[in-house]
Amino acid sequence: MAHMINSQKNTLFIAGALLLAAPHTTVSAAEEPTFDFYGRINISLQQSDNGSGSEGEVVSNASRIGVKGGAQLTDSLEVIYQLEWQVDVADLGGDDNLRSRNQFVGLRGNFGEVTIGRRDTVLKTMQGDIDKFSDYEADVKALFEGENRTKNTLSYYSPKWNQFAVAASYVVSEDDTIDDGISIAVTYGDEDLDDTSYYLAAGMDSKVEGYDIIRAVGYTNVGETMVGLMWQDQEQVDGTAQADGYVVSAQRPFGKFVAKIQYQMMDFENGRDNSLAFGADYRFTRNTKVFAWYTGRDLETINADQSYVAVGIEHRF
Repeated sequence: MAHMINSQKNTLFIAGALLLAAPHTTVSAAEEPTFDFYGRINISLQQSDNGSGSEGEVVSNASRIGVKGGAQLTDSLEVIYQLEWQVDVADLGGDDNLRSRNQFVGLRGNFGEVTIGRRDTVLKTMQGDIDKFSDYEADVKALFEGENRTKNTLSYYSPKWNQFAVAASYVVSEDDTIDDGISIAVTYGDEDLDDTSYYLAAGMDSKVEGYDIIRAVGYTNVGETMVGLMWQDQEQVDGTAQADGYVVSAQRPFGKFVAKIQYQMMDFENGRDNSLAFGADYRFTRNTKVFAWYTGRDLETINADQSYVAVGIEHRF
């Protein structure tokens, strides 16, 4: 009980400090609230072999719908919100069709951005554009810990100072036998490489979803090819299950085609798991593309070889 009370006090203190930092000026002219309904349908025909035989399936690759927006509160302060759900357009129906994704409310101003609710930890978001097969079988979460979207989360993202920024997530535990979690990160540059020639990030998780993690990310353009590297060290909070590994990815456009390749390896105490993926997208417009990819895994930890091949389509709105 004492742990829970202390956690609540810590959370209220952090939230209060950030709110006091916000400027208390009045709105010179009322601003209309913003409202953006959006979504993404990504679906593929996939041949999957998990090590016990191949079978075909139709897969909804983290398709989603959501709404986000906000309203101006003062000349330099606005309220922001996001409500997003994952939608399975292939298999599940009824009440099982929707799964919660990022859902939060917060404030944004010259102090940065602070939100409370369910949100990706900053260790997850700091990876930027390193994962070229996000939401597919070759997503880094297949081998790496730390890809967490946590509930009861207070998040802070600073403004940039000479392209440097800091961020933190404070995850409140509602169980007095489990410590609160903290995720912190520092970044340099622009994730899309529009404003800087490279992107760098370093971060750590402490007691988040049962793991302590250190992660570093960097990528840049070499000619027309984007190349990147991510390194990570992870272990459970009790000091067991230590592992370390890396991700190497590359992407190059060829007209309307984009070719991608990604290798990842995680070295565990009982073996080494690795994954190789390659594929290509063909983009009709900014919002619509078709794609094809292959992923192969050699998993020593469970003594299995796995392979996946897919072709699909994505449309954003």
